[in-house]
Amino acid sequence: MTEESKEKKPREKKRRIQTFFKEFKEFISRGNVLDLAVGVIIGAAFGKIVTSLTNDIIMPLVTLAMGKNSLSELSVELRPAVLNEAGETVAQALTWNWGNFLQTIIDFLIIAFVVFLIIKVMMHVKRVGEKISEEGRELVEKVKDVFDGDESDATGALAEKEPLKKDEREE
Repeated sequence: MTEESKEKKPREKKRRIQTFFKEFKEFISRGNVLDLAVGVIIGAAFGKIVTSLTNDIIMPLVTLAMGKNSLSELSVELRPAVLNEAGETVAQALTWNWGNFLQTIIDFLIIAFVVFLIIKVMMHVKRVGEKISEEGRELVEKVKDVFDGDESDATGALAEKEPLKKDEREE
C-alpha cells in the first residue's frame, strides 16, 4: 500500500460515516416519521386504556352473566392434572383457555371501533376543509377579476357572497 492510499481510507470512512448520519438525520426529520412515532406512543397508551376498560369494566359483567368469578376461569380441561399418592400435583392440567382469547377479541373490537370513529371524523373534517378551501379559491378568483377589470361578473358574485351593509348602500 502506498502512503497516499493509507491516508485515503480514513477520509473515505469518515465521509461514509458523515453521509450515514446525514441520511439518518434527514430520515428522522421527515414529518411522517415523527407522526408515526407519536402515533405509536399514543397507540400504546390507548391500548392500555382499552385493556383496562375490557379487564375492569366489561369482562366483570360478562363473567357475572356467565356465573364465573373471572374470565380466566372460562376454559375447557383437555387433560386433568396428574397427582401422586400424597395428593401433590406431578403434572399440571392441560386447559384450553378460551376466556383469555375472548378478552383479546373484545380488546381488538373496541380498538377497531374507536379507530373507525377517529377516521370517520377525520374524513368529515377533511371534506369540510376542502369545501371551505374551494369556496375560498372561488372568492379569490372573483376578487382577482375585479382587480383585473372584469367587474361585471365579479361584482355580482361578490355581492352574492357578502351583502352590503345599510350604510355602504347609501354611499
